[in-house]
Amino acid sequence: MMKEHRQCFSIFFFIYLVFCSSQFAISQRLVNFISGVPTLWINRPSIGSNFSRRILNYTPILLERNTGLQFLYGFSCNFYHTECFLGISLVLYNSTGETIYIEGGRLVWSANRDHPVQVNATLQLGQDGNLVLADSDGTLVWSTNTTGKSVSGFNLTDMGNLVLFDTTNRTVWQSFDHPTDCLLPGQNLVSGQKLTASVSADNSSQGLFSLTVLNGSWATYISSDPPQYYSTSDYPDSLYYSFDGQTLTALPYPPTSIAQYIQLGYDGHLRVYQLDNLENNMLGLNWKEVGDILTLSDCRYPMVCGRYSICANGGQCTCPVEVNFFKPFSERNPDLGCTELTPISCDSSQYHSLVELKDTAYFSFGFNYELNSSVFWLEGKKIEDCQRACLSNCSCKAAVYYPSFNLNLLRGDCLLLNEVFSLMDVGVGTVFLKVQNSPNAPVIFPRQKMPFKVIIGCTLIGIILILSVCSALSKKRSEKRKAGDFLDLEPILPGILTRFSYNELKIITQDFSRKLGKGGFGSVYEGTLSNGTKIAVKHLDGVGQVKESFLTEVKTVGGIHHINLVKLIGFCAEKSHRLLIYEYMVNGSLDRWITQENGLTWHKRQMVISDIAKGLAYLHEDCSHKIIHLDIKPQNILLDQNFNAKISDFGLSKLIEKDKSKVVTRMRGTPGYIAPEWLSSIITEKVDVYAFGIVLLEILCGRKNLDWSQTDEEDVHLLTVFTRKAEQEHLTDMVDRNEDMQLHREAVTEMMSLAAWCLQGDFSKRPSMSLVVKALEGLVTVETNLDYNFRNVPKVGAGNQPREAAISSKLPSVLSGPR
Repeated sequence: MMKEHRQCFSIFFFIYLVFCSSQFAISQRLVNFISGVPTLWINRPSIGSNFSRRILNYTPILLERNTGLQFLYGFSCNFYHTECFLGISLVLYNSTGETIYIEGGRLVWSANRDHPVQVNATLQLGQDGNLVLADSDGTLVWSTNTTGKSVSGFNLTDMGNLVLFDTTNRTVWQSFDHPTDCLLPGQNLVSGQKLTASVSADNSSQGLFSLTVLNGSWATYISSDPPQYYSTSDYPDSLYYSFDGQTLTALPYPPTSIAQYIQLGYDGHLRVYQLDNLENNMLGLNWKEVGDILTLSDCRYPMVCGRYSICANGGQCTCPVEVNFFKPFSERNPDLGCTELTPISCDSSQYHSLVELKDTAYFSFGFNYELNSSVFWLEGKKIEDCQRACLSNCSCKAAVYYPSFNLNLLRGDCLLLNEVFSLMDVGVGTVFLKVQNSPNAPVIFPRQKMPFKVIIGCTLIGIILILSVCSALSKKRSEKRKAGDFLDLEPILPGILTRFSYNELKIITQDFSRKLGKGGFGSVYEGTLSNGTKIAVKHLDGVGQVKESFLTEVKTVGGIHHINLVKLIGFCAEKSHRLLIYEYMVNGSLDRWITQENGLTWHKRQMVISDIAKGLAYLHEDCSHKIIHLDIKPQNILLDQNFNAKISDFGLSKLIEKDKSKVVTRMRGTPGYIAPEWLSSIITEKVDVYAFGIVLLEILCGRKNLDWSQTDEEDVHLLTVFTRKAEQEHLTDMVDRNEDMQLHREAVTEMMSLAAWCLQGDFSKRPSMSLVVKALEGLVTVETNLDYNFRNVPKVGAGNQPREAAISSKLPSVLSGPR
């Protein structure tokens, strides 16, 4: 009988949500728990009142019946209903008879902060016990991952905690274990959890700042590689929190109030907010700041003045006085930071020098050492050692030096920075900023000459060591060949990549039972490490070409790291087994999103395009060797949970020494993405630029480069359509029919000119990828005198003899290797 009542209630509640009137007042009482599955809710927000365009419009799912300030679980949308979030809000609730009024409040937890959904998005508690959020087009956005855990319902507690429970009322999942940027009174933050601030006041996506519990302290940091910490605390007592060394707990103050929360702001501040005089705010909620827990001076926040800018007392922001190297990002807004006039290039490291800023401090100095977060910390070094360490490491953008506070003031501690945020015009430290000089400019930090005897002695010692090492390596290689292991990978990247045994990978992948995809050289499987981290395991099949691909990928990807390159975690070279282990990319490859109906929004496509460009610019210009990928295509662009794009599959890539500009190789790549100069000219990194242009056009048009489903043969090749529409001045016809893309079709059409620039038949007229990045950032304009016949290749001169070129008849998946 009880079961029948629950089913009837679920059906009635669903009908109400579908057919409720579009008024701000809701004429149905809501409950604070849902029991029984399956249950479905549809995002049908009510029309907000007219007194404030900032009001949020709700589709309530769980809500207490008591009048006053309440927690509400459901969909909240902006005024225009263009962005909606599933989450928990603090709202003002009032009821008159059968009518319920909900006034806009504060969103304190969100399930989909990085992926807003549209009207008609659905939330479903399925028979399998999984609570799933899907967008209006059916795209999976978020779930509790509670499949098979006997979930029988969920509840919103009076503390604002969403709890999924099983048939024995045991908690299976709760929102308190997955915080966003807020802590509510009574909520705990433990090791392994973190708060992550929003990008800005108007953008709730994950931003730069985070708070976590680490090594007996709770600490705040700004995202970089490695993280840069700007505040730590092990204080146990506060009005607003308690900390026992392992758990940070938010406390209500006064103890009887729930009208309070702690929020990590987009500027890095950790503030406490309380409701201001509830009785006088029945037409809206007014939250006031009652405390800033960090109590730091303004200049100690990493982005108070933006990157490379110096913060002085009073919060004034200025660029370093060396105007030949830095300029304000915005003359009107000096707090936006500074930018380098000439970006640092690893291919021109001989022209790197250091600009010295005396009596300058840096916010993270000391914190990173205490928390063991950085491998770029040097102790007891001379100031010259600190300078040389930065100049010899291309990843280093600056060095911070502090003299020791003991009798030996000639030595001190040094912190090398991969990213430079705000500097402080205080203290006894010295900051050395790396800059790029022109070839004719004097070097600010010249190398010191060494005595002749020292040079001779070091040379002899070096020769002896080299001969000894070569002899040992030769003997080791010989022994491994006899044992049947044809690859000696030990000296490639010691200590960076993890070497797995084949049996370990069988356990990790559950005997290779969860296949993610298949390519020409093998298959890719999902695996899970012992710490719960998901990985992707590429199992290569064969010997000949696979051997070369395997070695190339380990050497190439293992020695570099960039946020827009898929990270290689380890490898396996055991007998005939060759496997590569990568980070897991939950949203798969880009190709599955390009042709999807109602696919990625224009904003996300811009992010993906920028990510690909930055990854290629890094490969071409910022590595010790120039790396040409040679197989850029949507299948080799992977997307993480936040739709950040990362370049993968380096099995066909080529490395070029700094003093060389071309490579001689067999034709390689995928038909449709191969630059025309493969047949008649030299090969440079511009072949990647051409392939990027194809991918860019596919993203903008929402179709494949080669689409054999087209009824008109002239429309099969995207470049043919592009040329024709450009001549007819009808490029807007090519914009993806996605509703959001059509709203931005002018901007999309404008970006097509960048694609045309990258697709020029004469490779010398194509931009470099660093120039593409600047064009995407609006720092340079796109070339206007463009040739839309993209196969026009300059004639080869007598000195340019055609090289070996073998066009393969294999399928694209075979040419490019496994995914």
